[in-house]
Amino acid sequence: MNTSKIIGELKFKAIRSSGAGGQHVNKVSSKVEVSFDIMASEGLTAEEKLLLDQKLSSRLTKSGILVIQCSDSRSQHKNKELVIKRLLDILSANLHIPKKRIATKPSRASVNRRLESKQKLSLKKTNRKKPLL
Repeated sequence: MNTSKIIGELKFKAIRSSGAGGQHVNKVSSKVEVSFDIMASEGLTAEEKLLLDQKLSSRLTKSGILVIQCSDSRSQHKNKELVIKRLLDILSANLHIPKKRIATKPSRASVNRRLESKQKLSLKKTNRKKPLL
């Protein structure tokens, strides 16, 4: 993943933020929306594109574009920085391939410890019962 190429391919759009905010909110477009076309990107390899397409299928538009919005800050520049960071975090998190788990067998000593503790508990519970006459 080439982050500098990816940042160059992003398309930004400033929108008016929703919610309360008085008269100022109707004049300022502080909400930032970023669009990233995964399949047309030159910063990703073919394998990375396929992996992202599969993992982010629910977040992509019908044309295969990832859209993220940010209106956390009142500053458009701060929101732009935040939305870029979010996009890169989403891409890197979904490109990470977890290591395969190797199944292991419990050691003989651990199996014996478990069985002994079960035996002790069983004995303790049988000792609580009333003796038979």
